[in-house]
Order: sequence, then structure tokens, then C-alpha cells
Amino acid sequence: MTAIESGWQHAFVETNSIRLHCVTQGEGDLVILLHGFPEFWYSWRHQIPALAKHFKVVVPDLRGCNDSDKPATGYDLDTLTADIRGLIENLGYRSAHVVGHSWGGTIAWHFAHRFPNLTQRLAVLNAPHPQRFVQELVGNADQIRRSWYLLALQIPTLPEWFIRSNLKSIVKNLFQGQAVRKSAFTSQDTDLYQAALEKPGALAAVLNHYRHLFSPQTWWNQWSHAPTPISAPTLILWGEDDFLFSEKLTEGIERLVTAPIKLKFLSHCGHWIQQEAPQTVNRELLDFLQE
Repeated sequence: MTAIESGWQHAFVETNSIRLHCVTQGEGDLVILLHGFPEFWYSWRHQIPALAKHFKVVVPDLRGCNDSDKPATGYDLDTLTADIRGLIENLGYRSAHVVGHSWGGTIAWHFAHRFPNLTQRLAVLNAPHPQRFVQELVGNADQIRRSWYLLALQIPTLPEWFIRSNLKSIVKNLFQGQAVRKSAFTSQDTDLYQAALEKPGALAAVLNHYRHLFSPQTWWNQWSHAPTPISAPTLILWGEDDFLFSEKLTEGIERLVTAPIKLKFLSHCGHWIQQEAPQTVNRELLDFLQE
């Protein structure tokens, strides 16, 4: 475990038959931060030191990402949430505050449904609930247009070749190009995201996350099974100018949560909300988690 200049540490934690690379800082109640696509723990760099003043903050690289193990299987929501359950338990905690952005937020939604006793508070940032996402993809042309590249990833082999051949420009466009607040990303930031995707096995694993999300089994589960209502207090933060997810994904979400729920939209802010508006996100998370 090696400390770095920002005061956080790196560690590997065994969970669910794999090792997850984690960045940790602070002491107290446990806060788990789950990153999105195509990111890794670094997307929470602005939140870690702020939250660590009050909590034990643990930020894993998800299965298949950056320095975590990259098995060939296990990219479905049930296995990914089991990874987080094992992480909490192997850290010696009985429960945690779970915070997720984008794909990490979708995992957080699923986690809160599956493991209510392990979820103290839930916070999601520009992250569709899996059931609402499936519904909007079927009936909302705008969301289909926004999600075209996620649908394109379902094609075997070709996406890996295309992304690998154009990785630098794709990463730069995703972050610097699609951010509403352009100063959020430096060239060094996009270089780090590119380097994480260039690690052996990382790109295939990252694509597997989304291939499982669009699998027939996942769609059937979301259509045919009403999830157990979430009993944890819930915060939703949403950048209004998200290029990927429509605001309509937040409509009706209160029907899936029996606990108090707060929804806040951030104007002039895009999909990369915690990196585009870090001070606002930090304040909202601290207020919510300390209630």
C-alpha cells in the first residue's frame, strides 16, 4: 500500500474470487464510489479528499477496469454488485454509503435493490435506473439517438478494432469534446484515461460491461421482474446537458424508492458531472451523507 501526494492510498482487495484495485482515504463510515464508462477510480479525484475528511472513502476500479482483475466473465449486474458486497464485507464493514456515476450509478441502483441491508444511503449521478433505461430505449427516440454508440458496441469484434485504432481521438472527444464545462479535462487527464484502456484486456472487459447490459437476459429481467423498492435515502444529481442520457430517465423514479428521495439538476453541466462541477457535487454529497 503506497501513499501518494494527495493523501490517498492504493490497495488490492479480494472479493468474489477476483482482486479489485482500490484507492482509499479517511476514516469513519464507509463510502464506496463507483465510476462509469470508460473511466476508472481517477474520475473521483475531486471527491476523494473532500469526502475523506468525514468518511472512509474507497474507490474501486470496477471488474475489468484499469488495475483490477480482468476475467473473461462476470460483467452482468448481479456479479458486479456481488463484487461490491464482497468489497464492503472484506473491508470489515456491515454496510456502506454507495455513490455511483453513469454505469457505476446503474450498478449502485442495482446494489441498493439487491442488498438493502448493506446500503445506508444511495447517491447516483447522471445514472439511469436499469429498468427505466430499458423502458426509454424501447419507447423514446431521443434516448435511442443518444445511445447509438452503446448499441453499436453489441457488434462482435468490430468495436474493439475500431476503438483500438482510434483510441486517442475517441477518448479526447468523449471527455474534452462532450464536456459542457471544457476546463474540466486537461490533456493529462485524457492521457490517463487512454492509458487505462490500453492495459492488456481492459478494452474487451469494458465493452463486456455494456454487452451484458443489452443482453436478452438483462432485458427480460428488467421487463419481467419488479425490483424490490429501495429503502435507503436516495440522492440523484443530474447534469442537465448530458449528451448520453435524457432527463426523462429521472421521471417516475420516486416509484422505485420508498425512502426520502432528492433530485437536483445542475445547469450548464454535462454527463461528467463530478468532474465538471466538483465543488457543487462535493457540497451536495457531504450534505446528503452527513444528514
